Amino acid sequence: MRSIVGAQGDDERKRLLQEVREGLDLVEDAFNKISKGKAYFGGDQIGYLDIAFGSFMGWLRVHEASNGVKFLDQGTTPGLVNWAERFGTHDAVKDVLPETGKLMEFAKFMKAKMAAASAPK
Repeated sequence: MRSIVGAQGDDERKRLLQEVREGLDLVEDAFNKISKGKAYFGGDQIGYLDIAFGSFMGWLRVHEASNGVKFLDQGTTPGLVNWAERFGTHDAVKDVLPETGKLMEFAKFMKAKMAAASAPK
């Protein structure tokens, strides 16, 4: 997902967005196999894989908003859509997940900082 920010032109950006979609298709398949119909990757309770994947959810939402795309949707990744809703509203998680708007502000700040650092002096 980080590569999308530095994409050179629309074709590269589209290719990178497609790579993210393909990766999420693999995660969807893995979720369906590993969870065996349960709520989370590890079963009935949040486990390590849920936390690992959940840590990317905020940035995934930032990329969706920034690029005008929807990576997780009921048509292509229904298991992950439902998982994300359960995960994000779980008592252990809901108060610590960063807000998308705040992450977007941080991303803009970092992008400007990187641009300034690479600008000729």
